[in-house]
Amino acid sequence: MVYKDDNIFAKILDNRLSAKILLENEHAIAFNDIAPQAPIHILVIPKGKYIKYDDFIYKASKEEIFNFFTLINQLIKHYDLEETGYRLITNAGKNGNQEVPHLHFHLLAGQNLGKM
Repeated sequence: MVYKDDNIFAKILDNRLSAKILLENEHAIAFNDIAPQAPIHILVIPKGKYIKYDDFIYKASKEEIFNFFTLINQLIKHYDLEETGYRLITNAGKNGNQEVPHLHFHLLAGQNLGKM
């Protein structure tokens, strides 16, 4: 699978589309999902051109990987989710029902999310 620069997250990263950034570091950004499935529903994406998790792990630098997951931890602390809990999801490929071909994690919280 080849990365395509016309996906919605690529457009946000290069300012062709706007998004209110909640938190950002050198290698990742976080913003609210436009169709939230929970009171807190944040998308976290790397700034690099990675399609899915395995692509990211194999191709990203250690610094990119560290900063990506550090940003997720900062969100968990910022929203005080350590005690109440949260769900972290990424979809990959056709069978995973990935809608946007740019790696992204969904951070969901703010209510009981039910069993998987």
